Amino acid sequence: MRNIQETFEISQSLSQTPNLTATTDGHNHSPALWSSSECHGFWHNATLVVPSVLFVLYLAFYAKKNIKKLTHGRSRIMIAYYALLVFSSILNLAWCLLQAWQCTAGMEVAWNLLSLLTASGMLCLEISLVAFLLQENYASGLENLARIFIVSSLVVGVNVLVKAIFVFGFGVPLFIDGDKTTYRVKWGLWSIHKLLLTVGYGYILFVHYSKWRDKLPPRPAFYNYVIVMFAINVVAFLACGLAGSGAGFGLWLYNFTVICYHSLYLPFLYVTFLADIFQEEDWLLDNAYYSEMKDAGFFDADWD
Repeated sequence: MRNIQETFEISQSLSQTPNLTATTDGHNHSPALWSSSECHGFWHNATLVVPSVLFVLYLAFYAKKNIKKLTHGRSRIMIAYYALLVFSSILNLAWCLLQAWQCTAGMEVAWNLLSLLTASGMLCLEISLVAFLLQENYASGLENLARIFIVSSLVVGVNVLVKAIFVFGFGVPLFIDGDKTTYRVKWGLWSIHKLLLTVGYGYILFVHYSKWRDKLPPRPAFYNYVIVMFAINVVAFLACGLAGSGAGFGLWLYNFTVICYHSLYLPFLYVTFLADIFQEEDWLLDNAYYSEMKDAGFFDADWD
């Protein structure tokens, strides 16, 4: 009888222990909440890290050559844009490498700061390109890019302020997976974010296939970029809605779009926009060398 009574008292005390998952907010995650089963696995991290490492190595390998081309072009705006791309790539690589921070107690603030900075840099690149494509005078695009940077910085600044208020002020775990305590607010904010981007890309596609398409840049590669980004943001928007309603498939689908974005967006942006600019710089540089040699009389013998 004594053993039965002791067993009953132990089970009763365990049943009265508060649920750590239900009482944990966005700031104080206990070790019990972040068990090893809830951390991201090897393949998830490898899918993020490998493309990011390769892209950073590619930028480092061609850094001297690209900087020389940009310096020769004397466009401070393009130099600033390239610097922002490199800075965002390094931040994104750190974000991919430090995925374990969101599974480690006491690292929530550092993880939220890193996520906020990384998302802000990539968003600034994304909004700048959307504004660049929407301008009517493409010929003077490089000159207008300075004004576009100012507008993009203001938009990103407001975005950062709103996210910082919700993350650090209200404890909404925007950048932490697995926390369902404030999932309605979290998925509502992400839904608005993805919806605004979807509308922006959708408007560009609408103009492209309308009678006003002459106002947009005549480069098919730009619209392949827009179509891909429009599709990604539509899927992400639907995933946020499903995740907000409690569907597990929605959470999986949203994580899939996050992996695609962080592992492939920056290389995709570089190939679509900056690679063409560097090729044009090669062509202009070759023409300049040819003109200088022609003026010096190197080709006079060909006409004799």
